[in-house]
Amino acid sequence: MKKLFLSICVLIFSASVIFSQTNPPFITDSLDNYVLRGMKNWQIPGMAVLIVKDGKVVLSKGYGVKELGKDDLVNENTLFLIGSNTKAFTGTALALLEKEGKLKLDDKVIKYLPDLKMKDPWVTKELNLTDIVTHRMGYETFQGDFMFWASDLTSDEVIQKLGETTPKYDFRTKYGYTNSGYAIAGKVIQKVSGLSWSDFVKEKIFKPLKMDRTVALSVDFSKSDNVAKPHTMANDKLIVLPFENIDNMAPCGSIGSSVSDLSHWLIAQLDSGRFDGETKIPFEVITRTRKPETIIGRVRRLFNEGHYNLYGLGWALTDYEGTEIISHTGAVNGFLSSVTLLPEENLGIAVLTNSDANSLFEMLKWEIIDSYLGLPYRNYDNIVFKRSIARESQTSGMIAQWQDSVKMNIKPTLPLSDFAGKYKHDVYGFAELEVKGNSLLLKLEHHSKLTAKLEYIGNNRFLCTYSDPTYGIKVFPFEVEDGKVKSFTLTVTEGLDFQPYKFVKQ
Repeated sequence: MKKLFLSICVLIFSASVIFSQTNPPFITDSLDNYVLRGMKNWQIPGMAVLIVKDGKVVLSKGYGVKELGKDDLVNENTLFLIGSNTKAFTGTALALLEKEGKLKLDDKVIKYLPDLKMKDPWVTKELNLTDIVTHRMGYETFQGDFMFWASDLTSDEVIQKLGETTPKYDFRTKYGYTNSGYAIAGKVIQKVSGLSWSDFVKEKIFKPLKMDRTVALSVDFSKSDNVAKPHTMANDKLIVLPFENIDNMAPCGSIGSSVSDLSHWLIAQLDSGRFDGETKIPFEVITRTRKPETIIGRVRRLFNEGHYNLYGLGWALTDYEGTEIISHTGAVNGFLSSVTLLPEENLGIAVLTNSDANSLFEMLKWEIIDSYLGLPYRNYDNIVFKRSIARESQTSGMIAQWQDSVKMNIKPTLPLSDFAGKYKHDVYGFAELEVKGNSLLLKLEHHSKLTAKLEYIGNNRFLCTYSDPTYGIKVFPFEVEDGKVKSFTLTVTEGLDFQPYKFVKQ
């Protein structure tokens, strides 16, 4: 990684920077070094940082490269997928439609989508537009995402299968981060406005704010110029990932933008919806997206505990040192992002990275916030990086043990061919296992690009290594009864979905 770091140092200056004497020393003197050290620690190929203060761009800067091993610079116009920072645009779209009198956020979803069916008929009747974008539908965080994310399902099929899924919690009783609720929101926006979700955000938000390079769909992102490539860690090595089509759930995470374009979004957010001296987003819309709707839970931070942790229309709402913070993070297929607003300080921050294996994108944000609030330098990233080394060592050790079990060539209790065949999950659909030498090959009905290798490790368990490393390395237990294989349980990395999926042999 030394070679990568040297390349980053050589390529660092691709930026638009305006420093004023009112900015704290960390911003003017230390930020570049902090970023470079963090990029080296976390092996981040490229990133971009934005700071807006008092209506002006203080910093809009690219660091490093768009793709590992290449010399193409990140600059302030380089596009990154921003993941769940898309949600605030979708929440704003709904609030705009409410302002225009075309819907009310308390309206029932079935008023606009009469064919919608949830698992509980009473929930089908009572589910409203606010519920679907404030994570109070009753599902556990990420529940269903394995089935939907980067799958071949259409958005209509995603909504149908979500409705067939049994929520882990009772309706409106608990916060559970539900990406697929935003797919429903996208359909409502289309029904009410006559425009697709992507066309609506382009016409009503991107265009007025002159976000000329920002794209709404992942298919358009992959075709754009000056784009960062996605990266992840696999077997302790940084690799480039292919672009994924995630447009079946576009309203939750498919926007691609740059720090240059996002500066317009942040300036408008901090100036009551004004940009270039004109109101582009009505102030009532801005405030509606920030209305607390759902209690997330306890505030957990390294320093300075907050008092509340709430969720609005695509924004997380909290306090810090007596200051209101409106923010969100985004994680999607090799990218991480954070967008943060401190309205009382007239301060906005965005950090974009083209690796999904780092905490720098969040820790840098806190360092910037502390510097503007006059708080002590904490060295957040160094603290979190040291903790991550310990966690990664533990995870790598566990995987190494599983892989050692594979090397022992343990014989299955039944012939490998008995484990092969067709299996079915009651909501997802079919999975198929084929014998390939001394292992099994997993194919999934709705993930045509995804396969997995299953290797026996004893006690009717197989070690699953997915072809896409972002799904993780997992152990699949098989249920065997009276000498017959009955089922297996599929899991993926917790960052994608916490739920187990039981596939029954047909």
